[in-house]
Amino acid sequence: MKKFEIPAFYRSPIISKVKALRKTQDPRKKDFTPTILQFGKIEFLIARHFGFCYGVENAIEIAYKAVHNNPGKRIFLLSQMIHNPGVNEDLQSYGIQFIQDTQGKQLIAWDVLKSDDVVIIPAFGTTIEIEQRLTEIGVDVKAYNTTCPFVEKVWNRSETLGQNNHTIIIHGKYDHEETRATFSHSNLNAPTLVIKNLEEAKKVSDFIQGLMLETEFLAFFNGKYSKGFNPTIDLQKIGVVNQTTMLASETQEITEFLRQTMITKYGESTIKNHIADTRDTLCYATNDNQSATLGLLEEEADLAIVVGGYNSSNTTHLVELLEKKFKTFFILSEKSISTKNQITSFNIHSKQEEQLTAFLPEKEKIRIILTSGASCPDAVVDAVIVRILELNGISPDFDAITLK
Repeated sequence: MKKFEIPAFYRSPIISKVKALRKTQDPRKKDFTPTILQFGKIEFLIARHFGFCYGVENAIEIAYKAVHNNPGKRIFLLSQMIHNPGVNEDLQSYGIQFIQDTQGKQLIAWDVLKSDDVVIIPAFGTTIEIEQRLTEIGVDVKAYNTTCPFVEKVWNRSETLGQNNHTIIIHGKYDHEETRATFSHSNLNAPTLVIKNLEEAKKVSDFIQGLMLETEFLAFFNGKYSKGFNPTIDLQKIGVVNQTTMLASETQEITEFLRQTMITKYGESTIKNHIADTRDTLCYATNDNQSATLGLLEEEADLAIVVGGYNSSNTTHLVELLEKKFKTFFILSEKSISTKNQITSFNIHSKQEEQLTAFLPEKEKIRIILTSGASCPDAVVDAVIVRILELNGISPDFDAITLK
């Protein structure tokens, strides 16, 4: 796999050693059991897969090249490079300005831009409409386009499905940058509908089976379908693609549920005429991270810590999985751990930070599950490990780390 040139401070002495060993031991990625790091009374169970994926490293490499190759020029990012505050803050420290926020709200007016400005397209990609606007200004939209190849794969698959008269159903969050971009591309070639979860897939199923009126359907999905969408016609032949940061297992569950709906409606002998097989659009990195998290659920531990940006979809899904079994803390970085007994954790249900106390149990041996989202630098995970050890009076020799 390609080696990316990213700033050295994103790398880490601890996690890089863990990942290198696991890559040697398990090159085919078949073993999803965690790596165990023992430091005195504290034992960390490190997920088999976590942290920067191919698409994120590619985006970061291109972004820093944009900075170093264009001294004196104004450099802009369409929105956050990735959903990690540390990465975005570092890019801003180099003078990079954000044109929009993650919801698409304009922060810098389009007429401020000039043809010789550098504009970086983030890893989530962007809409065709925004690309056209930048092109009209004279900005080179290809020079620093960091769109993840796996996002582009979804776009390409959607185009093929549309050419074969399928309607595209996107499993994603409608206001997420990637889903907005995918919707824009899919809409060129096919009627398109965005659904968030299995509950919304059930609404689609109800309509297909004649259990919901068209007016009710259109009202429920208002703002989430393409112009001129006609559910009576457009839901006869479908293909499900996903926002690559959603739970792959949920996308598969939705697809299988709708497949069974089509079998009920049309019969199994003609099923290929009504729903496409789109399993090849699932992002391998998101899938690996989620499989590794399921591997963590097979373990016993006192608590789990997930590190990453609060607005990171893939990181939030890791929290969802782990909190089913463990007391789980969702933190930004080591700075979230203020003392041995106090931690700032994000509640994914209330969407609020919480100041929690006594998060580490008083025990002779403490087992901590640790993982991070695809947009979290390994160096931040390192810092979390070091912070917990320091607060417990442990000063290990990291050069002498042995792994279990």
